[in-house]
Amino acid sequence: MSLGSIGDSSELEGTHQSLSDRLKVFKSSQFDPESYLTSKCMHMNEKEIKHVCSLLLDLKKASAEEMRISVYANYSAFIRTSREISYLEAQLLSMRNLLSTQATLVQGLAERAKLESLWAGTEDSAQEELLHTESKELSRADDWLIEYLDTLEVLLAERRVDETMAALERGENLIEEAYQNQNMSPSSLSTLQSAVREQKQNLAEQLADTIGQPSTRGLVLRSAVSALKALGDGPRAHTLLLNSHKQKLHSNMQSFRANTKYGAAYTAALSQLVFSTIAQAASDSSAVFGEEPAYSSELVTWAVKQTEALALLLKRHVLASSAAAGGLRVAAECIQICLGHCSLLEARGLTLSPVLLRFFRSIVEQALSANLKRIELNSAALAAADDWFLTYSPAGHPLSSASSLGSVMSAVPKLSSSANRFNSMVQEFFEDVGMLETLDLDLSAMEGIQQEFNSYVNLLISALPSSADTEDNLEGSGSRIVKMAENEAQQIALLANASLLADELLPRAAMKLFSASNMVDEPGRRASSRQSRLPEHREWKKRLQRLVDRLRDSFCRQHALDLIFSEDGEANLNPHIYIAMDQETEEPEWFPSLIFQELFGKLSRMASLASDMFVGRERFATILLMRLIETVILWLSDDQAFWQEIEEGPTPLGPFGLQQLYLDMEFVLLFSSQGRYLSRNLHQTIKNIIARAIESVSATGVDPYSTLPEDEWFAEVAQIAIKTLMGKATFEDMDHVTSPTASISGKSVSSVGDMM
Repeated sequence: MSLGSIGDSSELEGTHQSLSDRLKVFKSSQFDPESYLTSKCMHMNEKEIKHVCSLLLDLKKASAEEMRISVYANYSAFIRTSREISYLEAQLLSMRNLLSTQATLVQGLAERAKLESLWAGTEDSAQEELLHTESKELSRADDWLIEYLDTLEVLLAERRVDETMAALERGENLIEEAYQNQNMSPSSLSTLQSAVREQKQNLAEQLADTIGQPSTRGLVLRSAVSALKALGDGPRAHTLLLNSHKQKLHSNMQSFRANTKYGAAYTAALSQLVFSTIAQAASDSSAVFGEEPAYSSELVTWAVKQTEALALLLKRHVLASSAAAGGLRVAAECIQICLGHCSLLEARGLTLSPVLLRFFRSIVEQALSANLKRIELNSAALAAADDWFLTYSPAGHPLSSASSLGSVMSAVPKLSSSANRFNSMVQEFFEDVGMLETLDLDLSAMEGIQQEFNSYVNLLISALPSSADTEDNLEGSGSRIVKMAENEAQQIALLANASLLADELLPRAAMKLFSASNMVDEPGRRASSRQSRLPEHREWKKRLQRLVDRLRDSFCRQHALDLIFSEDGEANLNPHIYIAMDQETEEPEWFPSLIFQELFGKLSRMASLASDMFVGRERFATILLMRLIETVILWLSDDQAFWQEIEEGPTPLGPFGLQQLYLDMEFVLLFSSQGRYLSRNLHQTIKNIIARAIESVSATGVDPYSTLPEDEWFAEVAQIAIKTLMGKATFEDMDHVTSPTASISGKSVSSVGDMM
């Protein structure tokens, strides 16, 4: 937003108008901001005025930030320029002294020539009287000068700085007065000038020596620096002040490093020492030199160097070893400590946190990578010995009263040992990364966890027996050994691990990166940042769920293949079981085919197991069973060899085979509907299978609708079959079902078509 954005519409309309034209009103020397805003806001309502105020505040913040960035970017230039200016000032001072000396010599020569001419034109008595008077005056001036110089030397020797400064000031005043009134002989004036100049240099060296002493602190230090500045050597005084603090800092660092073990205590002590020294130096500089840009720039440059030295020490003694071992928490605590101390300097105008973050970022990224690798290795090691039995995490086991035990158990999911460990490591990982908010590592951390979860899902897929994905071609799995999940309960536990991690636990852990604990300062800005990252969090959760889909697909494919094919590789679901029925002389006993009975039994067992494993999370079990039955039915729908033999022969599908296939599909529809895992896709696929089978029979010249019983018959037979397989009915109950031939009532094509 530019300043022109709050102007009237005439200044903004048209894209052809240049920016300089729009800003002309602000460039005028007669521009009055108050009258301008008054004229513009006169016709605005309260909402528009608030909007303009908000825009102006944003401009102010952006301008302040731009100014801060510009100042930091040009510190070196500021320091170099200030030093050049100081050098020029010293040269000008030397030139002035030389000119003063020359003027004194010229004046002395002129006075002596005048005296000689006077002496030559007067009588001897007058000449003698004049010489006597002048000699008397010169004698008094010499006596005063000798006394003054002696006093100055004594004051300087006794290090009485204030009195020495006063004496030097008095001498400079006398020199200036002598130039104006010409009341001092040239030789005395020259002597006084040389003495004052020499003693000022001696005092300056004495003050510099005092400033450089380790014992000089506090008020004494500031007084010495102020005195040196008063002598006209401000740049040197400021540099010596900073060097004094630097020497004390190094001395203190050496004293406690010998007695401190490297770790959190070392970090805290070193950080506090460095930043307290910087704060004291800033206070002394401000007290003596104020806010002069040259001195402020030198102070900031010096503070940056001390901060860089601190960062290097911490990297060498604390962070390097911990980062290599994946000690992300150590790095996080170290950075938090330093940033906490560093933030106290912001009130003094010293923003040093970018310096720390620039140095720490690489080492933290190394720790991040090592931590992620540790998660992967630990998960793989535990997966090799995991019995795939779901238990509560040791840290999350419900220990509440009996009244709330059920709710706690539903809130805390059960996982196998490797998944529990994976979850706990991820929780700790996100907590540590959350402490490093200022480094903006959120997306890197989430991407890293996604990759590690992908590796863990690959391990779970490898644990499925007879799976096509158990070969060493899984990305990231390599040739790692994983304990097989041999029974259905163990295999469903694999899905429970992945589903609960991807849908609940990992997203919940990632929310720690955006938690309210990270929004202490500038809550509005942090809350807005959090809202902007929520879509990324949702997309990340979807990617995790897609990884779970890979495991679920492998699980369903394995169990579908176990149903469809025998151990010898023969197809249990083949067209012969339907075609052969019309080759019998007697009407068969109507009951669902064996493969669909086994499918019903498998789904019933898995539903029972999943209800125990997914307590309070029935959606996971429903999705699993839905995918499994879809896999079987979709295989039947897409098996071209099956349909080629059904439709083309050599023996075509007959009425009994059609009726059996119809019954099987109605049986699947009924028990999947009762189990609440009937999807729209499954329902439509079954309808398509039935329609295709009817078309194949119709293609042989037989009217399929004349042989098919009513829908109620299929529903009744399927319901009795479910009860029989569940042990709630017997085969004798089938005798009560109306005969399919008796129930055939000449169904019209349109009625069956409506069913389809």
